Amino acid sequence: MSESANKATVRRYIDGFNKLDADQILSCLTDDVRWTVFGHFQLEGKEAYRGAISNPDTPGKPRIEIVRMVEEGNTIMAELYGEADHKDGATIRMAMGEVFVFRGSLISERRAFVIPLQENDFR
Repeated sequence: MSESANKATVRRYIDGFNKLDADQILSCLTDDVRWTVFGHFQLEGKEAYRGAISNPDTPGKPRIEIVRMVEEGNTIMAELYGEADHKDGATIRMAMGEVFVFRGSLISERRAFVIPLQENDFR
């Protein structure tokens, strides 16, 4: 069974984050995209998004792995695992649940639930 176009877009989007390729990331988004990371921030529009792609506290490239994706209509729910190197040398690990809402073939909204992992895969 072949992958849907929307799942392929999510894969391209995550690949862009792993390479910190802002142009690749932004090519997957609508101009009025909204990005919410619950408990942290919300922004709207490609230019605001561009400014949030890299973070001075985590200067290297993140390592984000797609564990699985489920699609219904214009929405994809993805389970992700991520790591990033903090400027102090520590590795930040996290589990993420992300909702990607599509308008046409582009992501119009990203809603992220990010859980820091301190001890193991569930804590």
